[in-house]
Amino acid sequence: QVQLVESGGGLVQAGGSLRLSCAASTRTFSNYAMGWFRQARGKEREVVAAITWSGRSTYYLPSVRGRFTISRDNAKNTVYLQMNSLKPEDTAVYYCAADESLGLVTITSSYDYWGQGTQVTVSS
Repeated sequence: QVQLVESGGGLVQAGGSLRLSCAASTRTFSNYAMGWFRQARGKEREVVAAITWSGRSTYYLPSVRGRFTISRDNAKNTVYLQMNSLKPEDTAVYYCAADESLGLVTITSSYDYWGQGTQVTVSS
């Protein structure tokens, strides 16, 4: 069982930046692919970014590519999402998730463990 705890959400003006962190309670963090997801009110949860166990390969939702960066520190059991040039349409609850595989996982239903989410609100 892996517990994931997100932090770093908040209220920011359009054009601003936030850095989300997700700490995992496992000694085998490097055995998991990781992803960041978001769910806006009234919409389905969508994958924002994903990263392989090594961090060498990443995936981004087209609408965030070039603005968001996913990274991980396996020594700290933590995955990050740096969000720059934020837009009001980025407003959502952001979740991190872990998948028991080593590859790049972009399918929401594939993920095995989920955090509780952190709210990101971007004002115009």
